[in-house]
Amino acid sequence: MDLFNTEYANKRRRGAFLAAVHAMQGAGILLGSAVALVVSAVVPEPDYVWRAILMAGAVPAALAFYLRSKLPETARYTALVARDPKRAATDMSGLLGASIQQQEETTNASVVGVDDEWGLFSFHFLKSHGLDLLATSSAWFLLDLTYYSQSILQKDLLGKLGWVSASPAATMDAVQEVSRLARAQALIALCGAIPGYWFAVALIDVLGRRRLQLAGFLVMTLSMLALAALYDHWTAHVAGFAALYNLAFFFANLGPNTTTFVAPAELFPARLRCTCHGVAAAAGRAGAVLGTFGFFPKKGADAAGIGTRNELFVLAGTNFLGMLMTLFVPETSGASLEVLSKEVVYEVVDVIPYN
Repeated sequence: MDLFNTEYANKRRRGAFLAAVHAMQGAGILLGSAVALVVSAVVPEPDYVWRAILMAGAVPAALAFYLRSKLPETARYTALVARDPKRAATDMSGLLGASIQQQEETTNASVVGVDDEWGLFSFHFLKSHGLDLLATSSAWFLLDLTYYSQSILQKDLLGKLGWVSASPAATMDAVQEVSRLARAQALIALCGAIPGYWFAVALIDVLGRRRLQLAGFLVMTLSMLALAALYDHWTAHVAGFAALYNLAFFFANLGPNTTTFVAPAELFPARLRCTCHGVAAAAGRAGAVLGTFGFFPKKGADAAGIGTRNELFVLAGTNFLGMLMTLFVPETSGASLEVLSKEVVYEVVDVIPYN
């Protein structure tokens, strides 16, 4: 839905529109926690709890599939890729509730077309968009590597707060553990993640995508360094530990967790936009897998791994690399998709006359 919304939003508020779509992840986090709390309260058997929670996830997925099947293809795709401008005008008329007519083809001196026959693996794409794809994919990979590996901190934070036990099997049954974890995840989301999403909605078209992403990676780097350098101190002072942990989540969602989602949806030509966004998203998922499983302790003599403190130093370095890659991501605020994707050389800009 992000790419669908990209092509229907106006250039002045496109960032806020896309960020608001992405912010629905916060609602999903809360809904998921609510489902886990309800299921753990009414289902007594642990072996059925996880099955019920998993099956509940099929409901929003099926609903999303149904709703998307009712939407037409975007007008840009229909007109530029499917080469059916009449159908594009009809689809837009239905969506916007207004009468839109296909324009006669004319030569406009203010907008110069660019050859659009080259593909994803062509030299032309590499020259025009290769760096954009590398930068957006790398930033998303590095962000998800850090974002999902922050779960390594939860065993310390949640245990110190008394929400879970360091050895749950000794103090509570599996159903109780699910309930407490769901409550903890909801509170973490409410304190850090969800406010970050909506601050991004408010600021993304004011400060720009790149500034938000740089600020987010910078604060995440400093937060991880602070936690790592004084790890023993923070684990003994729960309030400070929780504050830094939520600060990192807040700025992750204010910055790169939102902007890495937005930028790839804006930078590429209409016929390759979905593919390039998918490449960047796949890079992010690879980072998520590495972040989730890469820090798990290994079995054997070296069962402790490198330790949480050293893992935090690694994550600080990862965030710093994300900040460097952000410097190669073009700013997309206030420009049309055609200019950003280089489908036109330049466009007419509305000028308000000075009286």
